Amino acid sequence: MTIFDFTEKSDCTKWRIVDDVVMGGNSNGNFSLNNAGNGLFTGYVSLENNGGFSMVQYLFNVKDISGFSKVCIKLKGDRKTYQFRVKSSNDEYHSYVVHFETSGDWETIEIPFNTMYPSFRGRKLNAPNFPGKQLEMIAFLIGNKRAEDFKLEIDSIILK
Repeated sequence: MTIFDFTEKSDCTKWRIVDDVVMGGNSNGNFSLNNAGNGLFTGYVSLENNGGFSMVQYLFNVKDISGFSKVCIKLKGDRKTYQFRVKSSNDEYHSYVVHFETSGDWETIEIPFNTMYPSFRGRKLNAPNFPGKQLEMIAFLIGNKRAEDFKLEIDSIILK
C-alpha cells in the first residue's frame, strides 16, 4: 500500500510543518517539492527558548493497515538522525516513534511496526508498541538536542 509517492505533480497541501514555536522555540522547518519531484523537509533546529525540534506531518483518512507489517521509506538524508512517527488516530495524544539514521545517500529505511514505541512530548510511555491495525497520520521529526541545519529528501512511503 502506498502512503505517498512523490512526483513533480504531487499535491503536498496536506503536509504540515509543526515547529517548537508552538512552545516558544525558534526552529524553522519547511516542506516543498524539489525539482526532482521529491518531498524536501529542510530547515534549522534552534535550542533557544527551550526549543529543539521541527516536524512535518501528513494527515489523511484512516487506512486499514492490518495486512501489513512494516513501513518502507525511500529517502536521502544528511547523515543526521530523524524520527519517523505514526498515529493510529488523530485523536490519540501520543505518537508511535522510531529513530533512524541517514547515510547521505539514497536508501530505503525499513521500519517494522512492532519496533515503534509510544511517546508523548519526547517521553517513552509504558504502553504497548504500535499495533499496526490502522493509520491516520505519519510524520518526520528532527530533534537531536543540538542546533543544526537539516535536509531530508523523500521519494516514497510504502507499507509492506
